[in-house]
Amino acid sequence: MKNPEQNTRFLAKTFFGFESVLARELLSLGAKNVSELNRMVAFEGDQGFLYKANLSLGCALRILMPIATFRVLNQSQLYDAMLSIPWTQYFEVNKTFAIDTVLFSDHFSNSMFVSQKAKDAVVDHFRATTRKRPDVNTIEPDVRINLHLSGDNMTVSLDSSGTSLHLRGYKTVTNIAPINEVLAAGILHLSGWTGQRNFFDPMCGSGTLAIEAAMIACRIPHAIHRKEFSFMHWDSFDQSLFETVRQSALNKVREFHFSIYAQDKAPSAVRKTEENFENAGLSQYAKVSRADFFKTLSPTESPLHIVFNPPYGERLAIDEIPFYNEIGNTLKHHYSGSEAWIISANLEALKHVGLKPTKKIKLYNGKLEARLQGYSLYDGSAKQRAAPTSSESE
Repeated sequence: MKNPEQNTRFLAKTFFGFESVLARELLSLGAKNVSELNRMVAFEGDQGFLYKANLSLGCALRILMPIATFRVLNQSQLYDAMLSIPWTQYFEVNKTFAIDTVLFSDHFSNSMFVSQKAKDAVVDHFRATTRKRPDVNTIEPDVRINLHLSGDNMTVSLDSSGTSLHLRGYKTVTNIAPINEVLAAGILHLSGWTGQRNFFDPMCGSGTLAIEAAMIACRIPHAIHRKEFSFMHWDSFDQSLFETVRQSALNKVREFHFSIYAQDKAPSAVRKTEENFENAGLSQYAKVSRADFFKTLSPTESPLHIVFNPPYGERLAIDEIPFYNEIGNTLKHHYSGSEAWIISANLEALKHVGLKPTKKIKLYNGKLEARLQGYSLYDGSAKQRAAPTSSESE
């Protein structure tokens, strides 16, 4: 294994549209040689930085450590390549493992077949070197191996994260179709949220956007509540170094001098948001209430940074165009001086918000194409602001 202080190349995977945000996160943490790719960011760091990246990044889904590359044209070459990797240097035979395959190759048509063939090689390597074989666990493996086949080339990586990093560890209850935590964090960064004013989510669901906003504002490592990462099962894992890195990340937490307002008209959503805030240890910043956005005024007289994910499709059992039009009217009449951002996969309904967006950003919510749109909510209309006052016209 490499010296823990030696820099290694890693790949942090993310959603479409968040590559630049993730790159900035990595640079702020101290990553070296950062470069943006398609739905991922390459970077370099030592073993301690790998721990810090898994703990701290808000916009990464998982972090891979490439360990080998091969030219693979058929199943025989695939098997031989996987057999040649010194697997006993990476994890012990008593650890369970699973193989995930991403396939963009004309030589193979079935990712499950590739994973099965690769699994056979890994097992055979252990059997030849230790006379024992590791068990496969496709649900909760100790070690995840990632294969990326593109054209003639195969990259073999160890997945340092294990389960996706969007599983932060604070959310024990959810609403219908909750927004992914990594998607929420990325949206907040794209909206310019830094924690310098009050935040408001008027349709909070289970509270994901509001909790991620509080974590960003307080500079809390996003995965600080997770109990396990896959790198903890690697032979190179250094428990003492991990605890040092974890404490160092916690030492950078700062105080937040504003409030996080979250409301929903559903009592169940309010209860879930309150519970998840408590799990995250951020209840002191949260002002959660049951309220109908269309029938109540702003929760504070101060300007707000508003970000929300209105219900759509199966989550909304009414006509969406009037619903979105009412969103625009409510923002225009009751939230002047604030800034609002809406994420929605209903692109047609977004056209009926009735406000001119200052920014439109293409994203994906799951497999659905979505838009993140920003609105500056001025006092009065743009036409009124441009018109001269009586004293100016005389």
